[in-house]
Amino acid sequence: MRVPLSWLREYVDLPATETGRDVQAKLISVGLEVETVEQLGDGLKGPLVVGKVLTIEELEGFKKPIRFCTVDVGQANGTGEPQEIVCGARNFAVGDKVVVVLPGAVLPGDFAIAARKTYGKTSHGMICSGDELGMGDDGSHGIIVLPPEHEVGTDAIELLQLVDEVLDIAVTPDRGYALSIRGVARETATAYGLPLRDPALLDVPQPNAFGYPVQVSDPMGCDRFTARTVTGLDPDARSPLWLTRRLQKAGMRPISLAVDITNYVMLELGQPLHAYDRSRVQGPIGVRRATQGEKLTTLDGAKRTLDAEDLVITDDRGPIGLAGVMGGANTEIDDTEGTTTEVVVEAAHFDALSISRTARRHKLASEASKRFERGVDPQAASAAAQRTVDLLVLLAGGTADAGVTEVIAPSAPHTITIPADHPDKVAGVEYGRETVVRRLQEVGCDVYGQDELIVTVPSWRPDLTDPNDLAEEVIRLEGYENLPSTLPKPPAGRGLTDRQRLHRRIGRALAGAGYVEAPNYPFVGEHVFDQFGLTADDPNRKVVKLVNPLSDEEPALRTTLLPGLLGALRRNDGRGSHDLALFETGLVFHPREELKIAVRLPVDRRPTDEEIASLTEALPAQPRHAAVVLAGAREQAGWWGKGRPSDWADAVEAARVLAREAGTELLVRGGQYGPWHPGRCAELAVVVEGVEQVIGYAGELHPGVLKTLGLPARTSAMELDLDVLELASSGVPKGPKISTFPVATQDVALVVDVAVPHAGVEAALREGAGELLESIRLFDVYENAAQLGEGKKSLAYALRFRAADRTLTVDEASAARDAAVALAGERVGAVLRG
Repeated sequence: MRVPLSWLREYVDLPATETGRDVQAKLISVGLEVETVEQLGDGLKGPLVVGKVLTIEELEGFKKPIRFCTVDVGQANGTGEPQEIVCGARNFAVGDKVVVVLPGAVLPGDFAIAARKTYGKTSHGMICSGDELGMGDDGSHGIIVLPPEHEVGTDAIELLQLVDEVLDIAVTPDRGYALSIRGVARETATAYGLPLRDPALLDVPQPNAFGYPVQVSDPMGCDRFTARTVTGLDPDARSPLWLTRRLQKAGMRPISLAVDITNYVMLELGQPLHAYDRSRVQGPIGVRRATQGEKLTTLDGAKRTLDAEDLVITDDRGPIGLAGVMGGANTEIDDTEGTTTEVVVEAAHFDALSISRTARRHKLASEASKRFERGVDPQAASAAAQRTVDLLVLLAGGTADAGVTEVIAPSAPHTITIPADHPDKVAGVEYGRETVVRRLQEVGCDVYGQDELIVTVPSWRPDLTDPNDLAEEVIRLEGYENLPSTLPKPPAGRGLTDRQRLHRRIGRALAGAGYVEAPNYPFVGEHVFDQFGLTADDPNRKVVKLVNPLSDEEPALRTTLLPGLLGALRRNDGRGSHDLALFETGLVFHPREELKIAVRLPVDRRPTDEEIASLTEALPAQPRHAAVVLAGAREQAGWWGKGRPSDWADAVEAARVLAREAGTELLVRGGQYGPWHPGRCAELAVVVEGVEQVIGYAGELHPGVLKTLGLPARTSAMELDLDVLELASSGVPKGPKISTFPVATQDVALVVDVAVPHAGVEAALREGAGELLESIRLFDVYENAAQLGEGKKSLAYALRFRAADRTLTVDEASAARDAAVALAGERVGAVLRG
C-alpha cells in the first residue's frame, strides 16, 4: 500500500516538522511494515510553470518529426515574451495548456535545463511529459496537456503536487484495514496520540424502496449490498488533477472519471466499489453462485469459464461480474465513446474465503480481491457508496437518485471476554487495567467490565478473534521495544530423553564412520515408488498427501528416506563428487487406518494429556528412520595402498554400527525388497520381547533402479526403523571390561553348501563356543570346486576366547572351538576343512 504523506495529513494533524522518515519510524513501532519512504520531486527545482501553446512549426528534413513551438509562459521568464521551444512530441496542439520547464531549472535525476541549439533552432526550455517529472504512469505516455482553466504562468510544481513523500507499506494478511488511507491514518493517529478525522463518518440516507432492485440469493457469500444511482453525468467530464495525482502517487493509473472515483474511494476507505453503466444493465442486479461452465468476459478482455463455487453478479442476461474480483465487459463504462450518463454504484461485502479462492482459481488478482480476501469493513459500504455519489455529483455534474438500496444479512457484533490482566501475563509486563482499556479503545473496541472485560471488536478488524489477539494489540501499541529481555527458566532435572540420546549417538557414530549428514525435504512424488519397483500392495505406497504442497511434483509426505538421499547423491555425483557416503535420520509418515479430525489445542494453558493424545491420534504415524547411501571409493588409493570401492557389505556394516550404538543384536540374512539387487540384499531384523521383527534392508541397489534414477553403478544403500531398533535396545551400551588375562585365538575353516548363509554359521559357532567366546570374525570366503567339491564354499573364522578370572589353557580353548564346530555341523552341515 502506497500512502502519500500529503493525503495522510488530511485525516491526522501531524506536526509540520514531521517527515516521512519520522512517520515511518512511528508506524513501524506500532507493527506496520513500512519498507521505504519515496521522496517524490527530490532535487526538483523551478521555474516549472503552466504555458499556452501559441504556434507550432513543423521542421522538415529530420529522421523524426520535430516541432518548433512558441509558448506563452506569462511573466515566468522575466520578459513576458513567448518562449521558443523545440519538441518532438505530437499529442498537443495550438491553444493547449502544457507544463513548461525554463532554463535554470533542475528536473528529477539531476537533469539541469539550459538553452541549447538543436535541429537548427535554439530551444529555451522544454515542454514536459509525466515521465520526465517523475509523475508515474498516466496512461498517455506523452506531453502533459492540462485542463484549460489553469492560468498561464501558474507554478506547476504546486499545481501537480510534484513534491511529496510516499510511504510504501507491506500489508500482512491479518491487517487488511491497512490497505486504505483510513486504516493507516488510524494507526498514525494512535502512534502520535492525535485525534483522527474518520473519512467514513458521513451522513448516509436511509434505505428505501426506490433504489435499484437487488436480489442476493447467497447471503453467506454476500452479507451486505448497497446500490446507489447517479444520473445526468457529463460524459465529457475528466478527472481533476488532484484526483489523478493522488491515484498516481498510490500506484494506480487514471482511466476515466467514474472509474477513477471508485478507485479513489477504495484507496481512501478500503471498500472496493464498482460502477455499472446503467443503460447496459438489464433487470435487477443479483448475487449468486455461478452455474458450472457459465461464461463471463471480464474487464481485462479474457473470456472465463466459471466454477460452481464462484460468486457472481448477474442481471437478466446472466453474469455481469466476478464478485469481489473484477467486473464484466458487458456493463463496462465506455470512456472512449463518452456515452455514459447514468451509473449504478455497487458497494458490497463478500466472504473473504470465497473471493480468495475465486481469485486464485482464475489467476486473477485485483486490487479489490486483495482487500476482500484480507477482510473489508462491512460497515463502510454505505459510506463508500455515499462518498462515490458525492464525488460524481461534484466532478461530473450528476444528480444523486433518491433511491437507496441496502440488502443486509442479520449479524451480531463479535465480542470477546478477556481477563483485564491477560495482556500482562502474555507480555510479562504489568500494564494495568487502565492501559489495557485505553489501548483497546484506540484500536476501535468498545470495552466494558472491571476484572473481566467484555470487548466488542470493531467491524474493520476481523482478525481479532480471541483474547490473545487483543493482548497482541495492547503489547504492540505499548511498544515491542519496551518488553524486557528475560531468559527463560527451564525446570531442573530435565535433560535429553533416551530416544534423543540414541539419535545423537547414531549421528555421531555414522559421522565417525565417514558418512556426511544430508538432510532433505520430507516430500515425494508417488512416481518414485514405480522407479523403486515397489509392488502395488506395498505399505510404502500409502502416503499422506498435502492439501497445499510446495511443489505439484512432490505432493506427498515421504514413507522412506531413500528418495531424498539418492537425489542428493545424484546431484553431488553430477557436480564432480564421485566418492560419496551420505546419511540421514528423520521422520517418515504413514496414514492411519482411521481418519480423525485434530482438536485445536488451547494457548492459554498447557494442554492436558488427553488433549495431546487426541491430537497425536489424528496425526499420521511418524516413525524415525535412518538411512545411508554409498557410491564410488570407500577407501581412497594412495601410497598406502590400492584403496577399495564401496559395496553392499559397507551398507550392511552401517546397520551394524547403528545396532551397536543401540546395544542390541542385529540379525542379518539374505532378503529381497524393492530397489535392492535380489542377490545382494540383506534383510535386517531384531528381537523385541521375544518376537523377531524386520526393521529394514541393506545392500546394493538394482541396476535397473540405478539406470532409471541416473545413479552411479554399484550404488549401495541401507534403511532401517530406529524406533523399533530402540525397542530392542538394552539401553545405553556399557563400556567393555578390560581383562588382565591374555586372549586365546583359534581359527577354523568350515566347508558348507553355497546356499548356507554366513549368519547361520556364525550363530551356530557363537552358541556352541559358550561363554568363553569373546568375539568371532569371518575373515575369508573361498570357493573352488576342484578342492572343495561342486556347490561348496569355505568360510574361515577367527574365534577369540578369554576367561574373566584366569588364563585359559590350550585344552580349554580347543574344547570350546570343537564344541562350536560340532554344533555348526549339526545345525548347517558344516565340515571342518582339511
